[in-house]
Amino acid sequence: MHQDTTSGPEGAPSTHDTWVCPTGFDSARLHEAVVAMYETVARSPRPGAFHFHVGADYAVQRLGYPAADLAELPAACTRRFAGVGNPLLAGPVPEGAVVLDHACGSGTDLLLAARRLGPAGHAIGVDITPGMRAAAMDAARAIAFDTPIEILPGSFDQLPLPARSVDLVLSNGVLNLASDKLQVLRETWRVLRPGGALYLADVVLGRPLAAPSRSNAALWAACVGGAMTEAALLDAMLHVGFHAPRIAARHDPFAGTRLPLKFGSDIQVASVTLSAHKPV
Repeated sequence: MHQDTTSGPEGAPSTHDTWVCPTGFDSARLHEAVVAMYETVARSPRPGAFHFHVGADYAVQRLGYPAADLAELPAACTRRFAGVGNPLLAGPVPEGAVVLDHACGSGTDLLLAARRLGPAGHAIGVDITPGMRAAAMDAARAIAFDTPIEILPGSFDQLPLPARSVDLVLSNGVLNLASDKLQVLRETWRVLRPGGALYLADVVLGRPLAAPSRSNAALWAACVGGAMTEAALLDAMLHVGFHAPRIAARHDPFAGTRLPLKFGSDIQVASVTLSAHKPV
């Protein structure tokens, strides 16, 4: 297990302190800010309107999604894509598997996985944002895949699924939004079958943020305030019990955005895409 406890700027937490929100942090306000942010994306997904990129061109040019694959999905789905990496680079999607995207947004990753599953598979998306769920459901109805696709309301820290019911969990840019990272990872572990996999893409920091930044709900909703260093992310996964996390890709999802203007040019932020497995 990684044991990096290096602090960043004065007042920055140790590695393991970033697994949960700071004492006194208003988690309810964070939830409201996250829902409001992604409802706005669902209503009006204009490139350049946010501190993060959105849309199919961004997914292709910066994150390595195949343009031909995205072209098979409804534009109303891919226009609302707001991930930070590409979980499908982390490993194969087995035919006939049960796949869960635990914060599916408008459904881009979920539907790309569904096209590989075949009629014996099952694709399930969960999301807290009504506008994003509606976009995902509309997209699922519009395509001709023979895989059953289900979109459910719910949160990644309290999944509406039974234990040991899923073969693969997809996660793209959302663990950083959780006020309790270990709880989200434990829920992922709970629903995975033994031998199941987590393909995760998330924001990582070059150094931990100081306490005032980590206590800023707006910065958390921006996918930065709650992000961990790469070492802290890997440690958290190992702590929950995941086996052998493997980095598959690294990206710079905020390049060319207004993030430095909004939150300061000294923020060191990137993303990683990785796989990890629940032991048999």
